[in-house]
Amino acid sequence: MAQVEVELGDRSYPVVIETKLDASKLLEAIGERRAFIISDTHVASLYLNKVKTMLAERAIGAYVIAAGEASKSLEQTEAVIGEMMGVGADRKSIVIALGGGVVGDLAGFVASTYMRGIDFIQIPTTILAMVDSSVGGKVAVNHPLGKNIIGHFHQPIAVFIATDMLKTLPAREVSAGIAEVIKYGVIWDEAFFTWLELHLDELMALKHEVLIEAIQVSVKTKAEIVSKDEREGGLRAILNFGHTFAHAEELLSGYGEILHGEAVGAGMVAACVLSQALGKMSPAETQRVTCLIQRAKLPSRLSTSLQKDNFWLAMQGDKKSHAGVVNFVLAPKLGQCEMPQMVERALVERMLAESY
Repeated sequence: MAQVEVELGDRSYPVVIETKLDASKLLEAIGERRAFIISDTHVASLYLNKVKTMLAERAIGAYVIAAGEASKSLEQTEAVIGEMMGVGADRKSIVIALGGGVVGDLAGFVASTYMRGIDFIQIPTTILAMVDSSVGGKVAVNHPLGKNIIGHFHQPIAVFIATDMLKTLPAREVSAGIAEVIKYGVIWDEAFFTWLELHLDELMALKHEVLIEAIQVSVKTKAEIVSKDEREGGLRAILNFGHTFAHAEELLSGYGEILHGEAVGAGMVAACVLSQALGKMSPAETQRVTCLIQRAKLPSRLSTSLQKDNFWLAMQGDKKSHAGVVNFVLAPKLGQCEMPQMVERALVERMLAESY
């Protein structure tokens, strides 16, 4: 068992990394409160009854959303809240997010708004959720014009990672999660990036020791960044490396057609190429990132990038953009990252046209 603390003063919380979900630790975190579980159609069939059994009389209800990004909506939020009201959830109740990033984002958003905010626990079931979305308290739903536009910062009280849940994860979802693991090597830790180059095949095969190491290093990195900048006023913005491109790709391709991690993989390559075009990252390092993304069976090209006006408009809707100015997180070299900065549209579009 490994444990990482997200240090946020009186709102600090543990991220517990184990092979199996520990019922005693989960019950200790919940205490005497009643719990409402939010899951999706894929995960519920595998794990919902197991978690309900662990909670016993503390479980007051559950809501199962359709799997996929389309469920991150205000309409779905309203439906979940209606179900919670129907079973008598109150201000002392607790929400449990049992699923991947979509479930975690929606459940966290519901918890942040229900009766002006109640506690929630994350039980992530995908690599992407384990290393990224379950840690840090960014909760949101989508708007038709932009991803994660409607949301809050609302920290969980605990995150429980059980790696045996990954055994049922489709290979495509494994690759999508590894995109966010690779990101930490690119923006923060060159030694970790090199380690990933050596161990990627074992990681994709979910070899236990390699998987635990990758998750722990990723969570430690994110926890350190979040502890220094909880509300993305500065340093935390580097976690969006590649995401300006990625969110536009997700929006234009139709939510759910391309997985978030797949869009991030292609977006990181684009961010590296843009960094190189601006005289920052070297061609050799850009090639290393591109190669690792491709080895992880992730797309290295943005399929919608040549929809010029639409693509730029989608990037203008990104949360890092201001007054129509599109900002990009750039990398001077592997293991380092710079704060978001404006890049001229003509240069970006020329880079995309030449690269794609």
